[in-house]
Amino acid sequence: MELPDRPLVVWDGTCAFCRAWVARWRSITGERVDYAPYQELGERFAELPREELRRAVHLIEPDGRITRGAEAAFRALARADGHGAWLALYRGLPPFRRASEWAYRRIAGHRDLAFRVTRAIWGAHLVPPGERLTAWIFQRLLGLIFAVAFVSLWVQVDGLIGERGILPVRDLLQFAHAQLGPGRYWTFPTLCWLGAGDGALHALCAAGVACSALATLGLVPVAALFGCWACYLSLSVAGQEFFWFQWDTLLLETGSLALLLAPWRWRSWPGSDPAPSRAALWLQRWLLFRLMFSSAVVKLASGDPSWRQLTALRFHYETQCLPPWTAWFAHQLPAELQRLSAIGMFAIEGAVPFLVFAPRRIRFVGAGAIAVLQALIMATGNYGFFNWLALALCLLWLDDGVWPAWARRALERNERASAATPVPGRWPPAVVRPAVVALVLLSLVPVVRAFRRPSPWLAPLAAIHRVFAPFRSVNPYGLFAVMTTRRMEIVVEGSDDGADWRDYEFAYKPGDPSRRPRFVAPHQPRLDWQMWFAALGDYRSEPWFLSFCRRLLEGSPAVTALLAENPFPRAPPRFLRASFYEYRFTDPATRRASGAWWRRTYDRPYCPVLTLVDGELRAVELARRAP
Repeated sequence: MELPDRPLVVWDGTCAFCRAWVARWRSITGERVDYAPYQELGERFAELPREELRRAVHLIEPDGRITRGAEAAFRALARADGHGAWLALYRGLPPFRRASEWAYRRIAGHRDLAFRVTRAIWGAHLVPPGERLTAWIFQRLLGLIFAVAFVSLWVQVDGLIGERGILPVRDLLQFAHAQLGPGRYWTFPTLCWLGAGDGALHALCAAGVACSALATLGLVPVAALFGCWACYLSLSVAGQEFFWFQWDTLLLETGSLALLLAPWRWRSWPGSDPAPSRAALWLQRWLLFRLMFSSAVVKLASGDPSWRQLTALRFHYETQCLPPWTAWFAHQLPAELQRLSAIGMFAIEGAVPFLVFAPRRIRFVGAGAIAVLQALIMATGNYGFFNWLALALCLLWLDDGVWPAWARRALERNERASAATPVPGRWPPAVVRPAVVALVLLSLVPVVRAFRRPSPWLAPLAAIHRVFAPFRSVNPYGLFAVMTTRRMEIVVEGSDDGADWRDYEFAYKPGDPSRRPRFVAPHQPRLDWQMWFAALGDYRSEPWFLSFCRRLLEGSPAVTALLAENPFPRAPPRFLRASFYEYRFTDPATRRASGAWWRRTYDRPYCPVLTLVDGELRAVELARRAP
């Protein structure tokens, strides 16, 4: 028998199912393996019975070894980088070996049915069409989301963390300098160490917007995305309590992982870019898996009865941070429909993420289900750029086969034009693979912690995770672990004489009951959001709130600019107080009669009456009556 120079897969050329799968294998193994229908071999390998070649694929190797069936398929695929796991399982696990051969025989005996199933779950692209265009579009969307995030912060930065803001970043850095010494640069990784004044903060926002524009245009993509990440990390660290939202950390993690997808080129274009690293692509898919799956796990692991009894959505629309007007209508839906919605949400968050490992069409269904959930959340809530970012991550569950034919044809023309020479600009495997392994291992820490179970085996990874935590690039996720069932709002009032009190009206959070709730996303008014969290506890556990009150008593223009209007435009008030009110959505009859969206009831004081004495905040006793 004349042995081949390279491993040779021999298959039945009359079988459509075989033809489709051989094309897929060929795309994986490339030139490492040859393929030939047995009908074209003539008298070559005459020792092999033709009936046996018709029944099963055979692999003939240069050393004379011949294998058939599942083993032949696994040995051929193992010639390609990153595809040796199946052969390892076949060799090491006898039950897997027996199951593989049984499945192979069943499929070989029903090839027509197997071909129809293949077309149903893979579509016309059993040979992977690649993700070059998909990754290119994702990076453009990520650049736009970064731009929105930077602009949203830019219009608030003076009042939040500027020199006359609520939490001046200069104070944070001075404290870190005194307490941490040289370690301060690692604990607080921010470019604000170079300058913490208003001008420096504006320069950081402007630099972030410029890097976002470059990333969106596809210019110097690696440098642009790194600039986005570095500027946003710097502002997140400087932002203190105002920047501990999950979409901020999600944006930072997505941005850091996108560096491995981006090509090293002056200008990125899908027709000429190198194919994105599969490992880097799967890191982004794994990120969306973690985001969704952890969201389901934390709800169940918290023990919150409203989630376990499927009643949480009866409260959610009313008690979420910044409900838009659509939330009022969603709140009126029947209780049984709310329960069904909760079941659907758990199915999408808890089960659908596993479809990322399924064949392409089933994976597409999973991406579509997650996208529908994000669209519904977007339609009934204000969550900044979170939903847009989640939708962008859904995009990476797709491939280039979903895009219009004209776009694919243009891409294919460019690929053929450059096929003769390697396309430069891809990260080397020696960089990508260790980074992927390290990031996946570190990401297990927040995933396992979501279950709230002891995991001592995780201790070494947890220690490493803590070391790198300041860079916010491997993060825990899971929103609404415990459902808030009662909406308490803090109403802040000022007075010149202690008798006549005027409300400080916030721009977006509930205030005047007759004011229609607004859509504000993708902008995130961070002070309004922080007021919702302050209402969950006591003012003594929210130092930023007392700083906010002090700025109002000082009449800081940067802080009052964060509000809808300043009731004391000429001079700041002498006294300030904050009270708890319970807010509930009105019913349809009440809204038709009064036009009010909310019904509010005074509950109790939130903090004492405050005033400034020699520049220091002091509590004073005044005759206080319920409003």
